Amino acid sequence: MKKVFIYFFIFLLIFFFLPALLTKKNVEAKVTTSNTEAEEKTEQYNYKTYGTIKLLHTKTNEIEEVPIDTYLCNVVSAEMPADFEKEALKAQAIVARTYTIYKIQNKKHENADICDVSTCCQAWISKEDRLAKWDENIRESNWKKIEECVYETKGKIITYEGKPINAFFHSNSGGKTEIPVNVWGGTGYPYLQVVETAGEDGYSQYQSEVILSQSELIEKLKTKYEDITIDFINNDDLKILEYTDSGRVKTVKFGNHELSGTEARTLLGLRSTNFEIVREGENIKFWVKGYGHGVGMSQTGADSLAKEGKTCEDIIKHFYIGVEITEENKL
Repeated sequence: MKKVFIYFFIFLLIFFFLPALLTKKNVEAKVTTSNTEAEEKTEQYNYKTYGTIKLLHTKTNEIEEVPIDTYLCNVVSAEMPADFEKEALKAQAIVARTYTIYKIQNKKHENADICDVSTCCQAWISKEDRLAKWDENIRESNWKKIEECVYETKGKIITYEGKPINAFFHSNSGGKTEIPVNVWGGTGYPYLQVVETAGEDGYSQYQSEVILSQSELIEKLKTKYEDITIDFINNDDLKILEYTDSGRVKTVKFGNHELSGTEARTLLGLRSTNFEIVREGENIKFWVKGYGHGVGMSQTGADSLAKEGKTCEDIIKHFYIGVEITEENKL
């Protein structure tokens, strides 16, 4: 009887417990190997030239030397919401890396490569400040997501004819992007053209309005044009004269002055140059579409495309025409 029991136990051991044990070890080995390979893949990329940058902190006027991808985690977390799709965040990481290297090659600051102010270079926020702005229950997962998007695209940049592009980006295009010549003048760039993107109207950045009384409008315009006069009874004294190919305001008339759309946007505090003028009794309403200058990649447009299943490379090639995605060490 004992022998039968022993044989039965050996049978169970050989045919059930041992295979299960080996399978578990194999699975664990595969997971460990997979994780190790992923880590190695991330770490094995070596920057040829731009692995470290000099970052100017404008409040203290201090210059910090920091690894470029560490810097980009701070940039991406400042520039794009962490709850956006991962492919949109990866596109933002590649765009921000490209913009950084372009700035290094076309220096604006004497002793630094780039600064931490969005109106001059691109936004930056410290990890501590970024975490503090998120709810406690999502802090670590948000930061991990940002890091993954930066490091999974490590070294990748956007080039046109073999050179890093001036990778402009903005919040929301209002459905159609703008060319730089209509914003800053100059000759523009062949890779920055008017492109359409569906789905941006589902974001809060898509629509806004500014309502001003007649006296408030005059007051704002007088900050630059002291002699401004507007006959509010005359419809021709408050009129959009010309639009750009993207549908934005190119020239607008305020009484005895004609302003560019970009100038009107700045003076009146509008989110974009894509606006309409509506009279509401004694008030003037500016109904605005989009948020930002409209040039290059729309961040909400990128998220909308990612929700459709587009990859970060698809997104980039949608907004920048005729470009390639390559690696920094191949420049």
